[in-house]
Amino acid sequence: MLRKPTLAVAVISAFALVTGTAATASASVAQTAAQTVAEKVEPVVWTPCNPDPSKPDPKTYDCAVYPVPLDYANPSGERIGIAMMRRRAGDPAKRIGSLFLNPGGPGGSGYLWATTTRFDPRVTERFDLIGFDPRGVARSNPLRCFTTGEEADAVLKRTTEVPVTSAEINSTLAADEDYTDACARNAGPLLEHMSTVNVVRDLDRMRQAVGDSRLTFAGFSYGTLIGATYANMYPGKVRALVIDGNVDPQLRLSNGLEYDRQRAGGFELALDEYLKRCKAAGTRRCAFAEGDPRARFDAIRDRLRTEPVTLPDGSKVTLSTFTSQVANALYVQARQAPLAKSLQALHQVIESQQTSGTLAAPKAANEAAALAVPAPAALREAPADTPYTVDDSYLGVNCQDKPYPSNPRMFALVARAWELEAPTFGRYQAFDAPACATWPAPARAVERYSGPWNRKTDHPVMVIGNTFDPATRYRFAQHMQRELGSAVLVTVDMVQHCAIGQSKALDALVTSYLVDQVAPKPGQLLEPDTDAFPMPS
Repeated sequence: MLRKPTLAVAVISAFALVTGTAATASASVAQTAAQTVAEKVEPVVWTPCNPDPSKPDPKTYDCAVYPVPLDYANPSGERIGIAMMRRRAGDPAKRIGSLFLNPGGPGGSGYLWATTTRFDPRVTERFDLIGFDPRGVARSNPLRCFTTGEEADAVLKRTTEVPVTSAEINSTLAADEDYTDACARNAGPLLEHMSTVNVVRDLDRMRQAVGDSRLTFAGFSYGTLIGATYANMYPGKVRALVIDGNVDPQLRLSNGLEYDRQRAGGFELALDEYLKRCKAAGTRRCAFAEGDPRARFDAIRDRLRTEPVTLPDGSKVTLSTFTSQVANALYVQARQAPLAKSLQALHQVIESQQTSGTLAAPKAANEAAALAVPAPAALREAPADTPYTVDDSYLGVNCQDKPYPSNPRMFALVARAWELEAPTFGRYQAFDAPACATWPAPARAVERYSGPWNRKTDHPVMVIGNTFDPATRYRFAQHMQRELGSAVLVTVDMVQHCAIGQSKALDALVTSYLVDQVAPKPGQLLEPDTDAFPMPS
């Protein structure tokens, strides 16, 4: 029983050696960055636009499609367009500059983030807020691996998000290879230029194009890698960088499997804390608090590993839908009390079927139904003319940034090892990236930035981490702060992914940092404004 997990760990550790050319590649990236700074950059041509045509035009927004080189090694060659939206500063007389925003992903559409309300009025008065879709995302020349929705369905419907049986695993891995074959046929040259280093080069061009001498940026989740990369490629061009929900850049860019293993552990820590806080809140505030929530949760999960639970309406709660919905709720504190109701309802359905063979009460069945559908993909926004809605840019970036083994069967092996230490999310995370094993332009074959990460900026980077962030665990925020040449970490005690907008105390620090360039004092532990399990009214 221990031999295969041990072998998997050994292979993961040895896999770090795959990236032996990182130093040469990073030197090339630094040289290209210096060349990019020296080039003449044309200004953005803005056109007034309405972010929501169904509502009256607020007359404070502009839009543009800004051309950038497809391949920075050939800057005078083919161009692609980056879709940008600007919310003009509320007080033009006191305007400081532009605040660029990225919501993460990879593959997250940031275009409409120009409309965000998560920042203090002092920020929106002094800065133009600029949202943009990174290259290959949504409105910015979207990366497309299929030509029709039927082609996409024929491949993607053969996958299982959390495959357990040999049939599920084999079907998923075969479909992943067909998927990457389709990308090789249909995606075109953009496929080879999706790595984060190119997003950062685009960002620096946009920074110059709006007339800012230095960058002010807020990045969330994967957006923290964009911020960290910018800080090290262009350290002299940084004004202020806020990065919230942090990746570990050094680990992510050196060993994709180990990064994903630790990410699975982060989900597991967040789940355990969620169940503990549910128990402490009591049944009046958390519907799943009765008895031992941890044991009851594990019993539900283990039952779903063997067979789905059929609800009275015929819908089925599978291990895949269950796991994705639990993960989805851990991302956002406001979803966690509703998750508790769904868990309790599913427990009642299972108990009813086991004890009497009868269907559960309608109310319980209805509340359990939320766990019978896959959670929606976060931050994805398909353009109206897209032939299918699946986002190809997620793998387009990850497979170029994160080195993975080239044998797809390795993912099935590590899934068995990881679920021993992360029983809910180990297998779920292991099957996040098997397509990278056969990706047409993998990390080992493309230009990317893999360090160094310790170049000093004039002002410290503001790093924000939640104690129980599921997707980017707190350890990653600690590593980010240590790896950067100049950074300060602020901590928020909550089970949630990212924190800005959830704590007035944090938002005040962010405002002071962005507007006044006052870095927060290190070592601060803040509380969110609301509780995951509020007292019912």
